[in-house]
Amino acid sequence: MKPGIHPDYHPVVFQDSSTGDAFLTRSTATSDRTITWHDGNTYPLIIVDVSAASHPFWTGAGRIVDTAGQVEKFRRRYGARSSKED
Repeated sequence: MKPGIHPDYHPVVFQDSSTGDAFLTRSTATSDRTITWHDGNTYPLIIVDVSAASHPFWTGAGRIVDTAGQVEKFRRRYGARSSKED
């Protein structure tokens, strides 16, 4: 690596805001917040909205979106209009 051109790559804890699950990894992200990890060391803490612990795809709690029903609802409301208006 060329010296002086790369950002600081260091250990960081990412914590899911909805589940509280946290994991330690390496990143260039920084934060003023810190957390004391299980090993006794203090690391920067990044709060994330979604992680594998809360994402519907990974938790199996995904829901099916009724797109066909939404299209029919739109057509009933606005009718079948052509794209060209005369």
